[in-house]
Amino acid sequence: MAAYKHIQYEELRKFCRKVFEGYQFTPEESGQITDVLLAADLSGIESHGVQRLIRYHKEITEGLVNVKARPETVFETPVSAVIEGNDAMGQLLGIQAMELAIQKAKKNLFGMVTVRNSNHYGIAGYYSKMAAARDMIGICMTNTEAILVPTFGRQAMLGTNPIAFAMPADPTVFSFDAATTVVPRGKLEVYAKRGSGIPMGWALDENGRDNNEPDRILKNIIHKIGGGILPLGGSGEETSGYKGYGFAMICEICTAILSGGTTSNYIYKTPGRSNIAQCYVALDYGMFGDKARIRAALSKYLQEIRNAARAEGQERIYTHGEKAAEAEACVRREGVAVNEKTYDEMRMIGEYTHAEAYLPACMD
Repeated sequence: MAAYKHIQYEELRKFCRKVFEGYQFTPEESGQITDVLLAADLSGIESHGVQRLIRYHKEITEGLVNVKARPETVFETPVSAVIEGNDAMGQLLGIQAMELAIQKAKKNLFGMVTVRNSNHYGIAGYYSKMAAARDMIGICMTNTEAILVPTFGRQAMLGTNPIAFAMPADPTVFSFDAATTVVPRGKLEVYAKRGSGIPMGWALDENGRDNNEPDRILKNIIHKIGGGILPLGGSGEETSGYKGYGFAMICEICTAILSGGTTSNYIYKTPGRSNIAQCYVALDYGMFGDKARIRAALSKYLQEIRNAARAEGQERIYTHGEKAAEAEACVRREGVAVNEKTYDEMRMIGEYTHAEAYLPACMD
């Protein structure tokens, strides 16, 4: 099983910024991409953090990402907009789109922006928390390459299609961010790097049977052989797999359908394009009354949940966002845990982008 190395966060951040500058992004753009990427590691989400650097390397060098892209707003109202991404880096489009949604919400209490022809953008929760940081409710969704097998099917037709929701509260922002599949693709990548099998009930092989081999599932997804990851709830209807399937469809509607973009089953089908679609919502909850009262009510309820009776053997009930906040403090103190295979990828990417001098040393 692969070992892990610990790297000081600021050194890792410096390295990633230099890498993206090596791909010819501006220093400001490189900082934005890096902040989204490492927000996952700070939150304890290995699947979407620096281990995804190799994915971006491939997508940039293979031409899926247009480093010099100029996104265009192709439709707009006071409360909405559609952005044609023109294959820009997903993180840059995400920040631009959520900023536009926030500005619309400042003026009109509500803003919703959809994006088409984007690329992978990291964790959805980064963008919903952008709105929460401005004392608003934030919602963000993205479709992805077809990886979810619909209930009673064996062919992937929808993406992992995460939905993120954030709202200000004390002492911790309420922040929910989850794929509508049992697990995201990145979790399979992590297990593959570790050399371990995944739990049964996560994925189906090309014959529609339960399978615990992450390499096989990933190969099937990449080569469109069949099978994929199950929706939240698992297979069939007994454990409510149709609910995860339905949530994935809601995401598909809000992203691809409303933007005039591409549904998951066509993503990566056009040569040289990803064709990912996204949705960003900012809502000023002051439209429902005094904001201090509303925030206090949410904070009170979250604390009551934390104080509720715990199951036998359990020491604590968490509310959404707490674990990420506590993980950040730990990571900044102890460093980012990086799989040795990911570290080897970082070394290769550093050499390619002439950022090898900034490759961080291990703390261990």
